[in-house]
Amino acid sequence: MPAMDIVSEINLEEVKNATENANRELATRYDFRDCDASFEWKRPTVTMKGDSEQRLKQMTDVLRGQLVKRKIDAKALTLGNIESSGRNFKQVATFKEGIEQPVAKKVVKLIKDSKLKVQAAIQGEKLRVTGKKRDDLQAVMQLVRSTDFEQSFQFENFKD
Repeated sequence: MPAMDIVSEINLEEVKNATENANRELATRYDFRDCDASFEWKRPTVTMKGDSEQRLKQMTDVLRGQLVKRKIDAKALTLGNIESSGRNFKQVATFKEGIEQPVAKKVVKLIKDSKLKVQAAIQGEKLRVTGKKRDDLQAVMQLVRSTDFEQSFQFENFKD
């Protein structure tokens, strides 16, 4: 009986590489010349430091661009509040891994409401979907991809 797992994982080494590349890009950009702006990687967060809120927004765009180049879904990125102390501004970006219980329940409900002939079960931080046909599992993949859950999903262990 065909089965697959729906998970939410990211490669933290690629995030680290994207952070380093974003730092290099800041060093070469003209609009960031003579300003104190940097990215700091501490597993699993990236701290952005700048001298204005506008610069932090630009830095967020730079980081997202580097993540996309490294094939990391930007939905995995969650931005914290902007903190300021004098002329220094700081924002922490965290990366979500694992499917939390409320989101998992929404995905299971979506799959059941779709009337596809599959069963979905929550197993810790992942979902196991089983069905009689491969086509049904592929339809579930399309359904989950097309719905916006504010989280990135990957599909693995696709077995016949």
